[in-house]
Amino acid sequence: MSDTNSDPRRSPTEGGFPGQEQRSPGTVEDMTPDPDHGEHSYTGAGRLTGRRALITGGDSGIGRAVAIAFAREGADVAITHMPEEDSDAAETAEWIEQAGRRALLLSVDLRDLEASAGIVEQTVAELGGLDILVLNAGYQTDRPDFTELPLDDMDRVFRTNLYSLVTTARAAVPKLEAGASIIVTSSIQAFDPSPGLIDYAMTKAAQVAFVKALAQELGPQGIRVNAVAPGPVWTPLIVTTGWDDEKIESFGTDTPLGRAAMPAELAGAYVYLASDAAGYVTGAVLPVTGGKPL
Repeated sequence: MSDTNSDPRRSPTEGGFPGQEQRSPGTVEDMTPDPDHGEHSYTGAGRLTGRRALITGGDSGIGRAVAIAFAREGADVAITHMPEEDSDAAETAEWIEQAGRRALLLSVDLRDLEASAGIVEQTVAELGGLDILVLNAGYQTDRPDFTELPLDDMDRVFRTNLYSLVTTARAAVPKLEAGASIIVTSSIQAFDPSPGLIDYAMTKAAQVAFVKALAQELGPQGIRVNAVAPGPVWTPLIVTTGWDDEKIESFGTDTPLGRAAMPAELAGAYVYLASDAAGYVTGAVLPVTGGKPL
């Protein structure tokens, strides 16, 4: 066996996690083990040199991993974060700046739809334009009984995962030029929904329809629209879902690879979709699921 091959079953997530819980929004520093966002492992190759990116929910989790990767590929990066996530966002900005790129922090609750549109103008004003939009912010919570699903809280899921996605994209499209890319963080839940995440899964399925429809509309303008569908990934979203210790401890172990992903393992998918290497890819949903089928 070659010494250069890495066994995809092996990672810090192998065997699950210790039980833990946080209130939403969670923070990286209170997670065990620490998520790997590629801080010490991702190496860029200039694939996004000179581009300007906006990533919603970029302070931690998949968003932070993508922000670090984009910066090391040569892009300036704006990220949104909740006001309660200032410390995580500041740390992400440090990694962006260590890569020699500009970092712009936008503290905003995207459920405020006027604000979710305004982040585009702020990004364009500060970075001089917009080439890559990553619609990544999301919210989920455990729903143990559908008959008691609270509609007001379900509205939080829809406003975060769908309404803000639409308003941000709608504000961004007039600013984008041929060669620009929109990438949505959907989920395996869009295709294989869990009953306890029913409203979250509904929004993720709607995101897939959004991507496929918008890709057809924007293709003639040379703007590509795609999605990444993650499987289980170790992020603050998981420890704020409200699952019991048993659920956390077994998280990701039902995949063919037997483990959850670290956020760093998602970054390459976003870099690919944002880069010229994916110049003929639009309307696609790229699975990063540890082998779980879409």
